[in-house]
Amino acid sequence: MEWKVEKKAELLEFLMEKMEGSSRTKMKETLARNVMVDGRKVTQYNFPLMEGMTVTVGKADFKKRWTPRDVDIVYEDQWLLVVNKREGLVSYSRKAGDVTMISEVNGYLEATRQKCHAHVVHRLDRDTSGLMVVAKSKEVARKFEENWKERVYDRKYVAVVWGKLEVKEGVIRSWLTDGEYCVLSSWEDNGGKEAVTRYRVVKESRRYTMVDLKLDTGRRNQIRVHAREIGHPVVKDPMYGYKDDISPINRLALHAYRLCFFHPVTGKKMEYETEVPKSFEKLMEI
Repeated sequence: MEWKVEKKAELLEFLMEKMEGSSRTKMKETLARNVMVDGRKVTQYNFPLMEGMTVTVGKADFKKRWTPRDVDIVYEDQWLLVVNKREGLVSYSRKAGDVTMISEVNGYLEATRQKCHAHVVHRLDRDTSGLMVVAKSKEVARKFEENWKERVYDRKYVAVVWGKLEVKEGVIRSWLTDGEYCVLSSWEDNGGKEAVTRYRVVKESRRYTMVDLKLDTGRRNQIRVHAREIGHPVVKDPMYGYKDDISPINRLALHAYRLCFFHPVTGKKMEYETEVPKSFEKLMEI
């Protein structure tokens, strides 16, 4: 957690005000380990704070109390979180009681006594893992929605697809429309939504190719549809892949590994990356 000091105060009293519900004893324990002022560790409970200083509390103390099951918190401040969603988890659902990425984050926010709720900024397919940004207020979510293309300046995925691509680097462009059961694609403008995916071969094996992908547009199932369209579907894709997919991996081989955006409040560049899933690397050894 991070806050800007708006008026003079002693450190302990400042933290008690910001973290309502915490006892003075617990707060002093936190002060002994995990509090920084302007990037320097401070343990003095009556340390004098001045206007403009930045107070940071390490998230380790919070995560000891409650950790989401299928969501790893990569970054957090008072306005948003960056999370790494695991495969098999829906981003959001309108059905009450469904376990989703949003419900998991809301559980964390409630357990850490933060008076806010998680709001969807963008989504990943249920079976796609990777980085997502989650807003802590409707206002912050709206700032992303109103200016998405300019605010989010880089998103990349890694996928393992079947076979070897003849063209090692290129652009896939088609028009997508929602069908009854899946997304349909046309190489010509048929009134659907234009979808553009840039790809680059990273590694090849006898059966598979690892591909780095960058989205110019963010359409539903875009990468999976485009992979099928060029004749190299994503491994273990139940909807757009091979029906007789017998690969040893037990998940869709698609991961959102890079996410870069301008912070909607501070304007700072925020850049995050995760490692390629180990199961993808093992596939490439076959």
